[in-house]
Amino acid sequence: MGTSFPAIAPEHAEFIAAQPMFFVATAPREGRVNLSPKGLDALRVLAPDRVIWLNLTGSGNETAAHILDSPRMTLMFCAFDGPPKTLRIYGQARLHHPDTEDGAALACHFPTYAGTRQIFDLSIDLVHISCGMGVPEMALVAPRAESQLVPYFERLGPEKTMHYQHLKNRHSVDGLPTDIV
Repeated sequence: MGTSFPAIAPEHAEFIAAQPMFFVATAPREGRVNLSPKGLDALRVLAPDRVIWLNLTGSGNETAAHILDSPRMTLMFCAFDGPPKTLRIYGQARLHHPDTEDGAALACHFPTYAGTRQIFDLSIDLVHISCGMGVPEMALVAPRAESQLVPYFERLGPEKTMHYQHLKNRHSVDGLPTDIV
């Protein structure tokens, strides 16, 4: 049995910052649940009850479609080295595009990455920690997003990235709109 907290404590924020990746889970009111791995320097704890994370362009855009339909979101962080631990953050998320006023105000918290697509703003209502003994101990070899994903969109450039987003990111696998502008 794990331990629950109403917000992120300083030691939770330290654990989150030390993880090279996290997972995001969302689901629409009806349709498929989505679980995606995320990496890069793309998550910030702004307050004990608020986290933002930067989403880059990818082959799908499930998270955006789901949040527009139902704002529930869970983030999960696992210790892949050191003592075992799994930390989950539960809450309600809002989606911001970086070229809007609210999105630009949040984007300043992150490095500039080619292929930036959205920023998710999560209001936290629960933090839960469990043992994490089912998570294997592993070593990080290389962050692929920095060596492959970001350079891919740098080569495409802004215009072709927008075209890619319009082709591949306008709807979820269930046909829900993603609000790509």
